[in-house]
Amino acid sequence: MPGTLHVVATPLGNLEDLSPRAARVLGSVACVACEDTRRTGRMLARLGIEARRTVSCHKFNERARLEPILRMLRRGEDVALVSDGGTPGISDPGSVLVRAALDEGIRVCPVPGPSAVAAILSAAGLPADRFVFEGFLPHRAGERRRRLRELRDEPRTVVVFETPHRIREALRDLESVFGERRVVLGREITKLHETVIAGSASEVLAALGEETVRGEIAIAVQGASPGRDGAKARDDASRLREAWREALAACPGDRRSALRRAARSLGLDRSELYRRLAEIGEDL
Repeated sequence: MPGTLHVVATPLGNLEDLSPRAARVLGSVACVACEDTRRTGRMLARLGIEARRTVSCHKFNERARLEPILRMLRRGEDVALVSDGGTPGISDPGSVLVRAALDEGIRVCPVPGPSAVAAILSAAGLPADRFVFEGFLPHRAGERRRRLRELRDEPRTVVVFETPHRIREALRDLESVFGERRVVLGREITKLHETVIAGSASEVLAALGEETVRGEIAIAVQGASPGRDGAKARDDASRLREAWREALAACPGDRRSALRRAARSLGLDRSELYRRLAEIGEDL
């Protein structure tokens, strides 16, 4: 009989969040497949779990590791799959191995537990009976704003991840695209310096201050209210178009001066106005 692939959720930070079942599984399998063998090894040592063997299985080598891990499973050995923290496959490696095991008829057994998605939703005070998880936002500014525009009219709560060095840009883009919706940011969830900040995107940005932001970040954003948010977006677009076209009429043939004039009338800087006009399809 083939072995079992156990998909084990591990702590985001606080080691007390590892379930007794997860600890038992990690101590009994022939091998633990993990993103970082050193990090997982330290976690197991601190928990007093003696894993027989660890093997790296991360986004850069997951496909190369398939056959060696499948061979272990085929000969009847149990394997545990973990990520650096949270649930494997949820914006972390794991789905490729799980799919391959299922395709071979190998038993896949979830061992549920910590998840940054569930954690931020539980602390957000936003509807979570239906929600959308988008993983990490694109790192390029233009792609990030396009992704946010795709989500702007989504009525369900939206959950995204972001990195510390891009969080301020992401919050500014959220404010620009989503408007004054409720945003809840969770940083270093379950860890010593855990922080949860709620408010509009601009209020959350102000609360972060000027200090260097560190740690993993999850964000929950209020879904769209079709009547209110849709009408506001249309009003904003109409206001931008009107100011731009009035400026063009006042500065015929000089689009640079027109952009400067329109930006001044709207209280925006020129680059911001240019971006917003491009987003609503104006000919620049």
